[in-house]
Amino acid sequence: MKLLSLLILGAVLCFGAVDINKADKAELMSINGVGEAKANAILEYRKANECFSSVDELKEVKGFGDKFLDKNRSNITAVGCKK
Repeated sequence: MKLLSLLILGAVLCFGAVDINKADKAELMSINGVGEAKANAILEYRKANECFSSVDELKEVKGFGDKFLDKNRSNITAVGCKK
C-alpha cells in the first residue's frame, strides 16, 4: 500500500493537480495535509453531492478552510462537474 501511495504521489507531482471529483482515496491522500479521515470526508461529500463545482466548494467539507486552500490550490482541481 505504501508503494502504491508513493507511485501515485510521484505521478501527481509529475503530471499536475489532483482532481477532487475523480481522485480515489490514495490520490486524495497525496495532497499535503490530507490524511485518511479528510480523504474519506471528501469522498462522502462527493457521494452526497455528485461532485465539486469548484475547488472553493471544498470549504463545505469539515476540516477544510481558507488556509488549506491557500497552501494547496495549485495542487487541486475540480473538473467535469455538471451540477
